[in-house]
Amino acid sequence: MILQQASKRADILRDSINQHNYQYYVLDDPDIPDAEYDRLLRELIDIETEFPELIIPNSPTQRVGASPLSEFEQVKHIMPMLSLANAFNEDEMKAFEKRVNDRLETESIIFSAETKLDGLAVSIIYEQGVLRTAATRGDGYTGENVTHNIRTISSIPLNLIGDDIPDLLEIRGEVFMAHKSFEELNDKQRQKNEKLFANPRNAAAGSLRQLDPKITAQRALSFYAYSIGEYKGDVVFKTHIETLDQLKDWGVPISPETKKMKNLDACFDYYKDIGERRSGLAYEIDGVVFKVNDLMQQQAMGFVSRSPRWAIAYKFPPVEEITKILDIEVQVGRTGAITPVARLEPVFVGGVTITNATLHNLDEIKRKDVRVGDWVYIRRAGDVIPEVVRVIVEKRKDARRNEIREFVMPSVCPVCGSGVERQEGEAVYRCVGGISCAAQNIQAIIHFVSRKAMNIDGLGEKIVVQLTETGLVNSVDELYSLSYEQLVELERMGDKSAKNLIEAIETSKQTTLERFIYALGIREVGEATARSLAQHFKEFEPIENATTEKLELISDIGPIVAHNIHSFFQQKHNIEIIVALKKYIHWDKVESNESSTLEGQTFVITGTLSSMGRDEAKQKLIALGGKVSGSVSKKTSYVVYGDSPGSKYEKAMQLGIKVLTEEEFIELIK
Repeated sequence: MILQQASKRADILRDSINQHNYQYYVLDDPDIPDAEYDRLLRELIDIETEFPELIIPNSPTQRVGASPLSEFEQVKHIMPMLSLANAFNEDEMKAFEKRVNDRLETESIIFSAETKLDGLAVSIIYEQGVLRTAATRGDGYTGENVTHNIRTISSIPLNLIGDDIPDLLEIRGEVFMAHKSFEELNDKQRQKNEKLFANPRNAAAGSLRQLDPKITAQRALSFYAYSIGEYKGDVVFKTHIETLDQLKDWGVPISPETKKMKNLDACFDYYKDIGERRSGLAYEIDGVVFKVNDLMQQQAMGFVSRSPRWAIAYKFPPVEEITKILDIEVQVGRTGAITPVARLEPVFVGGVTITNATLHNLDEIKRKDVRVGDWVYIRRAGDVIPEVVRVIVEKRKDARRNEIREFVMPSVCPVCGSGVERQEGEAVYRCVGGISCAAQNIQAIIHFVSRKAMNIDGLGEKIVVQLTETGLVNSVDELYSLSYEQLVELERMGDKSAKNLIEAIETSKQTTLERFIYALGIREVGEATARSLAQHFKEFEPIENATTEKLELISDIGPIVAHNIHSFFQQKHNIEIIVALKKYIHWDKVESNESSTLEGQTFVITGTLSSMGRDEAKQKLIALGGKVSGSVSKKTSYVVYGDSPGSKYEKAMQLGIKVLTEEEFIELIK
């Protein structure tokens, strides 16, 4: 065969194999036997082996062609990958519907419904129909680049098929492992005397995060898309269902259980039906997801801090098992919270062996009347956190004398011996030892170095414990005084690990203001609040000196959080540590707000801007003193609109609010 003939035949084979993949993975309707498919693939492999110059990156033969990675690169998502709010009963679903109706000022909403897969969320970007990059969800803003591993998943097309292929398409979906593939994987692990995976989700997550894509390729992962993110194309979508149908036409698999629901009663019927069929599905699910189907209505509803207002996950009741409480102990958290923990006879729940369960606080123990020696129902709340559901009181009469005893909250901290107190209005007891308490110190350091905080790679819990126990680190600022010579002497710390850790500590010195705020571990100041503080104050010193009244001016900070922030900066030892930290840690100055040219003005952005993303536009407005809202009201000053503006534009016109084109907006912020 000459090169020209081989090239033509290779093109035909690739098109044929891609079409058969579509029939098999998307339509679930294979049109040729497996043996014939294998023959076509083998013929293409033979041609590319004979004529290697014909190999293209997106050939079906190149599913596993990359070399192992040393580590995953970080990828910042174009649009945040938000999580979903949960509902656990019909009343919470009715409350969700009411919120939707009230916000949209309607009484009739069409919902979409689909199964909530128990896997790993990913973002996959196609340019001109070709798979370019893929990343895990991560913290919602930054994930890990898993492109090489995503390419090994047969159900994910390397090239989109069909008509009207968009210039840019970001697909969001779930990577999961089917029950059959999970059992086969564990059988192989068992034969090799290697560790078994606890459940399909762990197996999927572990497989996708392999540094060697050849290992991922052996794990039989699957994928279903559930939405799109960034998009530049000619096809206009009006509903979520239309979006999924178009993805299917482009060769992307979606959940076969996706349906349109005409009202809430239909949602309840769907939930019940899926629940009854749950055990017979080929894959693990932990609930169903309902979304407002109309995309303009979705846009009108907007988002809260980390989840859309227009969607909810209706979770299934978790699996429950019975076990015995052997003892009740307490743990001291990084904020000094004293949490009672039940030590249990080991029990297998939802694919995991449970030996401990949180009892939350003393009030909860009394409410449930939980005692040492009781037999109890245990479950994984939200299919994740083990908790005691209820006591089997009847079994107490069969217990031996003195076997059942009530729990008493200790009056002193079990770690440092300091007093334990309960503040008025709080359910939690706390150690008053503060930074002098070793338990709080260790947890404070672990939080400080975590990925979402200062991100000091390689500084795990075991090493933190060694550093504190040896006296090398007594507070977070002392991390920056560590030397290679000190680290290399630690147990299980070799030459390379010590050098890598010193380098990671050095790298962490350049960070962002919001990360630094979050790393301090102020009570109830999570990532979103830290980001709000940074964007509002721009510099650190004003935050230190802010009164509770000034803090409460920030939209997502209430009296309790404002009190916690203010109180944190009133503690002398906290200020001493911050002063020490600022000798080492630096961040780029947040864009100045000194001009305040847009102060007091509220903006709403709708449609697609061609010169910048919405987040970038939002940051520019905030930097000039403006406020950005997700919904249009009489208080809105301007509505900035790009391509395909939604209902926000229409509402602005109805209310007589000034609208700005993208060009007018750019001129304004100049």
